[in-house]
Amino acid sequence: MASQLLGLAFLFLRSSVANSVINGLQITTTGEVVYQDTSVFGVVGRAVNLECGPTLPDMYIWSFTMPGTEAIKAVLYNLGQGVRIQKLAETLGELTPISSSAAVTINKLLIAAEGLYTCQAFYDITGEPKVYYYYVHLIVRVPITNPYLLISDTSPVEGSTVWMSCKLENGTGPVQYSWEHETRTGNITTFAQSTSSTINVTNVSRNNTGWYRCVASNDVNSESSNRLLLDIIFGPDVPQIDVTPYTITERGYSALERETVSLMCQAQSNPASQYVWFYNNSQVYTGPQFTITKILRMHTGDYSCLAQNTYLNTNSRKTISLTVYYPPDGSPSCSLEAALNYTSLRLLCSWSGGFPSPSVQWIGDLKDAKQDQVDTGHKSSSLTNTALLLPSEGLPSSSFFTCAGSHVALRQSANCSTHAYLPTTEPNCFAYVLENKQNLFLSCSWDGGAPKALVWWEGPGGQGNGGEENANILILGYGAAFSGKPYTCHAKHPLLLETKTCRLTLEAPVLLTQRRVVSVYEGSDVQLTCNLRANYLPVNDVTWFNNQGEDVQGTSKYVLLRKSGWTNLTVRDTDGTKDSGEYRCSTSNAVGGTYINVTLVVKKYPMPPNVTLVKVMYNSRQRNAVELEWHVQSEEDSGWTGFILEHTPVSEKMGLKGRNNGTKETDGRITTTDWYSTAIQEPKLRSYTVAKLTPTFTYQFRITPVNYRTIGHPSAARTPVEPGNNMYGAVVGAAIGGMIFAAIPTVLLLIYIVRNRNNNSRLHDMLFGSQHSQSRENINFPEDEVVGSSEGGTEEMGGPSSPGSSMALPRAASPLTTPPSATLTASQPPPPGDDEPVSVIISVKAAGS
Repeated sequence: MASQLLGLAFLFLRSSVANSVINGLQITTTGEVVYQDTSVFGVVGRAVNLECGPTLPDMYIWSFTMPGTEAIKAVLYNLGQGVRIQKLAETLGELTPISSSAAVTINKLLIAAEGLYTCQAFYDITGEPKVYYYYVHLIVRVPITNPYLLISDTSPVEGSTVWMSCKLENGTGPVQYSWEHETRTGNITTFAQSTSSTINVTNVSRNNTGWYRCVASNDVNSESSNRLLLDIIFGPDVPQIDVTPYTITERGYSALERETVSLMCQAQSNPASQYVWFYNNSQVYTGPQFTITKILRMHTGDYSCLAQNTYLNTNSRKTISLTVYYPPDGSPSCSLEAALNYTSLRLLCSWSGGFPSPSVQWIGDLKDAKQDQVDTGHKSSSLTNTALLLPSEGLPSSSFFTCAGSHVALRQSANCSTHAYLPTTEPNCFAYVLENKQNLFLSCSWDGGAPKALVWWEGPGGQGNGGEENANILILGYGAAFSGKPYTCHAKHPLLLETKTCRLTLEAPVLLTQRRVVSVYEGSDVQLTCNLRANYLPVNDVTWFNNQGEDVQGTSKYVLLRKSGWTNLTVRDTDGTKDSGEYRCSTSNAVGGTYINVTLVVKKYPMPPNVTLVKVMYNSRQRNAVELEWHVQSEEDSGWTGFILEHTPVSEKMGLKGRNNGTKETDGRITTTDWYSTAIQEPKLRSYTVAKLTPTFTYQFRITPVNYRTIGHPSAARTPVEPGNNMYGAVVGAAIGGMIFAAIPTVLLLIYIVRNRNNNSRLHDMLFGSQHSQSRENINFPEDEVVGSSEGGTEEMGGPSSPGSSMALPRAASPLTTPPSATLTASQPPPPGDDEPVSVIISVKAAGS
């Protein structure tokens, strides 16, 4: 049935298309066939939609009829089995059905797609069929592309006629044309509009100069052409002459002499004019701007500008008159000076040059002034002077005076002013000496003020000089100035009735010191002070002389510290024999010299107090550490800084077999002569523990006080005791009592042997052995012996408990002991050698249990 309907539809379409298209009627028959007619516009290259009813029919057929023909050709149909596109559709564009409707879209529309499109839509084909015919007239428009402008003459002469034509490559009519005019300043206006692509411009003028473009528009779009320049040829007009600087007189223009005058000629012309300048009909310059630098009076005359258009061979001319006037140079000159012995002011005003001569006069309230004659030296109409004599009494400390000058060449008067005022400061006096030290200069100045003040010196003994303006210098011989007597500088100004003064009182330097006698312990640094009392005139330098009278320079021995007003001398590492004595601080200035003596006393350090060991005890049964306590005889500050704790091993004879160095047999015991030292640098320490001892050895301990420069007497050597039980105190007390009781006769015997050692030398040597020669020397004072360097140098001493540390100081010899070895160490003692000196130890045992 569908095929029957399709055939019927095409048959009916062929028979009735002419009437429907021509009449545009909607025909209704018994089968309810409906006809609708619409028009659609499309643009080449774009997309257009062709509608076929508001709802989706059961079947539909799209056909195309080319304009000028009656043939109906199918391009797309859907008979219920899907859309079928015919080959004819490729010539129209990209034909695409729209889903859920019978409408189609033609993308990339071609110009050949213009024509009649018929859509046959069938509804209810299973029942009572309904047929709709939709006629769609598609009109395809072409956009305007690439318009371009043609001008008959792009450089016409002003007043001629030109035509402008706007050409198009493509575009569907109707087309509207407009022409735009763009001036050189960028202003764009619409010059003309027309449906024709060509316009005529008659009687063109210079105002038509500019850029032109045409704009073509249709129903689809609007496009602009490229720009073309229309350059109108014209001129030159009558020139316009501008004079700089701009000054007009009755005869024309005027200028001042020696000014730079610029004449600018401008004439409207295209192309630009060529300019030629004439002075009094003589050609002087070519170009639009004629500049005369430093114009002179001889340049007065007529100046003409000739403008030429070389393209049209036309010209124009204009002439002006220029007069050169010359006023006086600069402006009036004002000045003032003191008059009548600085009791009055003379006001001077002058202004020379110009034609005619200028006039000058003082203006303001000058009722007390009198005309004063001015000797100019010659008479001249070009020189004008005026002078007034004005008493200064009653004038304020700051007074202004004005002189006005006028000249016909000037628009306004030229003024000058002068200012009478006092100096803002007081007179300043000071003295100075040049490097050659031949003269002393006393300078006095009172700077500022107008007119300048009169300054003069008066000094004692008739020393002084006459007055000078503003500043004055009095020259005196070096050392010829009077000390303590004032030199007075006088200063006089017309606006001040009184005379101002300033004084200089010159003094020889005075040296001061904090202490005339300075004492210090040997080896210390000491500072000697020398202060300069504030006085005038400043000193040249301060010099120190040592105790030998030598000029002291900065060395490792002497350190000089100089500041303004004082100089200190530091003597380093003082020595009693070399550095004690008189030191002198000396200085001088242009008035005189002085010095001051400082006595330096270098003292030796006192002997440190004696020290006694009060406790020497093993701290355990292992016998490898000993606790020691000691007592200082005097706790007063004696300059001592620490102690040297010494110990030496004492062993049984059998315990030292095989040793052949540093040992000596005495009364069945063998002792070493090496004392091993520990330096204790804490003065308040009263106990110490010696560790790392050999348990099989028996030791003796002693302690020696030391100060900064001297070692005192060592204490009596003591052997540590074993730690006891509860009866230890009683046993020890009994032992000590027995020892004291037994020791008294022994000590008396020993004293007798010692005092009579020459008579009983064999007995003495048997008990004490042969001693070193220096041990028999009677030394009464610790200062009598110094161990170390020959000049009392120092040895280093380490910390109290650090192994291997050492401490070396000058020592005082003791009549009871031999001097310790030069190197003191806290480490374990090495095996004694055979060649070492042997100390003598006297042991006294108490009788009884």
